[in-house]
Amino acid sequence: MANGLLVGAYYIVLALGLSLIFSLGGVVNLAHGAFYALGAYLAYEIQRRLGFVGAMALSPIGVALIGVVIERLAIRRFYREDPGLALLFTFGLAMAAEQSLRLVWGATGLPFGIPEALRGQVFLGDFIYSRYRMAVLAVSAAAVTGCWLLLNKTSFGLVVRAGTRDPEMVRALGIALSPILTAIFALSVGLAGLAGVMSAPLAGVHPAMGTEILVAAFVIVVIGGLGSFWGVVWAGLIVGVVRGLTVLFYPPAAEASMYALMVLVLLVRPRGLMGERFERFE
Repeated sequence: MANGLLVGAYYIVLALGLSLIFSLGGVVNLAHGAFYALGAYLAYEIQRRLGFVGAMALSPIGVALIGVVIERLAIRRFYREDPGLALLFTFGLAMAAEQSLRLVWGATGLPFGIPEALRGQVFLGDFIYSRYRMAVLAVSAAAVTGCWLLLNKTSFGLVVRAGTRDPEMVRALGIALSPILTAIFALSVGLAGLAGVMSAPLAGVHPAMGTEILVAAFVIVVIGGLGSFWGVVWAGLIVGVVRGLTVLFYPPAAEASMYALMVLVLLVRPRGLMGERFERFE
């Protein structure tokens, strides 16, 4: 159960970013997993010089800055186009990014150990849990809380929520939406980079890591419901726990369990657990 919550924690951080850009820009970002992998690789380089804390702080920022460049040069061209074009572009970007990682760092995985300060176990009565895993849960909770506060307690978040529901009204008020979308894209891929940093000591660092986890992120967004912040959070926790229990009782079905859960949810609620109607920015 506890390991399932851990998996769900970095699923949530990854899927939140994917949901944000899809809900606001209408872009299905198939390169989201590539930013996740890039976050892990940047952390690998940074932690060799500044330690793990430095990697945790700087790697997501680096990924976000790269995301800003890509959004300004390419992604923003697709906000008003057929969603299929963005799908094709981000698919190509994902493939190019994965091959670039292979060229720069090699095709084999890289060692990324748990930082010395977070090694060992935490004992709570009969419950024993890894210190690093506890830290991942804490960082994930902080990231989710920070995103919620940003979107619900700031003027920036007010514009984002208003633009999601009625972009024409936002434009009529003289508010430029392009900078908002750039900021949201940066936040989105920055969260993916943070998820990559957190998973690196547990799952390792290798070029295909983004491709492997991207499908799980999409499953969580679909289960939670498009446009729903808390839907993604609950879906990530549920998927993590279901996978954890499946691994415990029948490991071969662990991967299939989340797809079965998605089918069951969509049969009952086609818009997901907490799906909302939204209009994309144009």
